[in-house]
Amino acid sequence: MTKIKITVMKRFSPEDVFGHEYKTPTGIVVEKCDFEDGQEWISESREMPEGFCWWAWADLTRSVNILRFGGNYKHWAEDGIIYDTCSDGVRPVCFKIERIDD
Repeated sequence: MTKIKITVMKRFSPEDVFGHEYKTPTGIVVEKCDFEDGQEWISESREMPEGFCWWAWADLTRSVNILRFGGNYKHWAEDGIIYDTCSDGVRPVCFKIERIDD
Protein backbone atom coordinates (compact mmCIF):
# COMPACT_ATOMS: atom_id res chain seq x y z
CA MET A 1 0.00 0.00 0.00
CA THR A 2 1.16 3.54 -0.75
CA LYS A 3 2.71 5.44 2.13
CA ILE A 4 1.59 8.99 2.92
CA LYS A 5 3.74 11.56 4.71
CA ILE A 6 1.94 14.30 6.66
CA THR A 7 3.93 17.38 7.73
CA VAL A 8 2.79 20.32 9.86
CA MET A 9 3.54 23.41 7.80
CA LYS A 10 2.19 26.04 10.20
CA ARG A 11 0.07 26.28 13.33
CA PHE A 12 -2.03 29.38 13.90
CA SER A 13 -2.88 30.81 17.30
CA PRO A 14 -6.20 32.32 18.30
CA GLU A 15 -4.40 35.68 18.17
CA ASP A 16 -3.61 35.01 14.49
CA VAL A 17 -7.29 34.29 13.83
CA PHE A 18 -9.04 36.87 16.02
CA GLY A 19 -6.34 39.46 16.65
CA HIS A 20 -6.53 38.89 20.41
CA GLU A 21 -6.48 36.20 23.09
CA TYR A 22 -9.37 33.74 22.95
CA LYS A 23 -11.07 32.23 26.00
CA THR A 24 -13.64 29.45 26.19
CA PRO A 25 -17.00 30.29 27.79
CA THR A 26 -15.60 28.86 31.05
CA GLY A 27 -12.63 31.27 30.93
CA ILE A 28 -9.86 28.91 29.76
CA VAL A 29 -7.31 30.60 27.49
CA VAL A 30 -6.94 28.65 24.23
CA GLU A 31 -3.38 28.16 22.97
CA LYS A 32 -1.99 26.91 19.64
CA CYS A 33 -2.50 23.26 18.74
CA ASP A 34 -0.08 20.88 20.48
CA PHE A 35 1.54 19.86 17.17
CA GLU A 36 4.90 21.42 16.32
CA ASP A 37 5.74 23.11 13.03
CA GLY A 38 7.71 20.60 10.95
CA GLN A 39 6.35 17.57 12.84
CA GLU A 40 5.88 14.54 10.55
CA TRP A 41 3.94 11.29 10.45
CA ILE A 42 3.87 8.40 7.99
CA SER A 43 0.58 6.67 7.26
CA GLU A 44 1.08 3.17 5.88
CA SER A 45 -2.54 2.05 6.06
CA ARG A 46 -5.95 3.62 6.24
CA GLU A 47 -5.51 4.02 9.98
CA MET A 48 -4.73 7.31 11.67
CA PRO A 49 -1.00 7.55 12.47
CA GLU A 50 -0.11 7.07 16.12
CA GLY A 51 0.01 10.36 17.99
CA PHE A 52 -2.07 12.20 15.40
CA CYS A 53 -5.16 14.27 16.29
CA TRP A 54 -8.49 12.62 15.49
CA TRP A 55 -10.06 16.00 14.55
CA ALA A 56 -7.27 16.77 12.06
CA TRP A 57 -7.36 13.19 10.73
CA ALA A 58 -11.09 13.50 10.00
CA ASP A 59 -10.37 16.69 8.03
CA LEU A 60 -7.39 15.27 6.11
CA THR A 61 -8.78 11.82 5.29
CA ARG A 62 -10.18 12.91 1.90
CA SER A 63 -6.80 14.32 0.77
CA VAL A 64 -4.89 11.33 2.17
CA ASN A 65 -7.13 8.94 0.23
CA ILE A 66 -6.89 10.94 -3.00
CA LEU A 67 -3.11 10.61 -2.85
CA ARG A 68 -3.16 7.01 -1.63
CA PHE A 69 -5.18 5.95 -4.67
CA GLY A 70 -3.08 7.87 -7.20
CA GLY A 71 -5.02 11.13 -7.50
CA ASN A 72 -3.62 14.66 -7.61
CA TYR A 73 -4.79 18.27 -7.36
CA LYS A 74 -3.09 19.40 -10.56
CA HIS A 75 -3.82 23.12 -10.13
CA TRP A 76 -2.71 23.39 -6.49
CA ALA A 77 0.62 21.61 -6.23
CA GLU A 78 2.92 19.21 -8.03
CA ASP A 79 1.77 15.63 -8.47
CA GLY A 80 1.78 13.63 -5.25
CA ILE A 81 1.36 16.64 -2.94
CA ILE A 82 -1.74 18.22 -1.41
CA TYR A 83 -1.91 21.08 1.08
CA ASP A 84 -4.85 20.87 3.46
CA THR A 85 -5.95 22.18 6.85
CA CYS A 86 -7.50 21.13 10.11
CA SER A 87 -10.84 22.91 10.42
CA ASP A 88 -10.38 24.03 14.02
CA GLY A 89 -11.62 27.58 13.56
CA VAL A 90 -9.92 28.87 16.72
CA ARG A 91 -6.44 27.39 16.14
CA PRO A 92 -6.14 25.95 12.62
CA VAL A 93 -3.17 23.98 11.34
CA CYS A 94 -1.87 23.76 7.74
CA PHE A 95 -0.45 20.45 6.52
CA LYS A 96 1.55 19.20 3.55
CA ILE A 97 0.44 15.71 2.53
CA GLU A 98 2.76 13.72 0.24
CA ARG A 99 2.49 10.40 -1.54
CA ILE A 100 5.65 8.31 -1.06
CA ASP A 101 6.08 6.05 -4.06
CA ASP A 102 8.32 3.09 -3.33
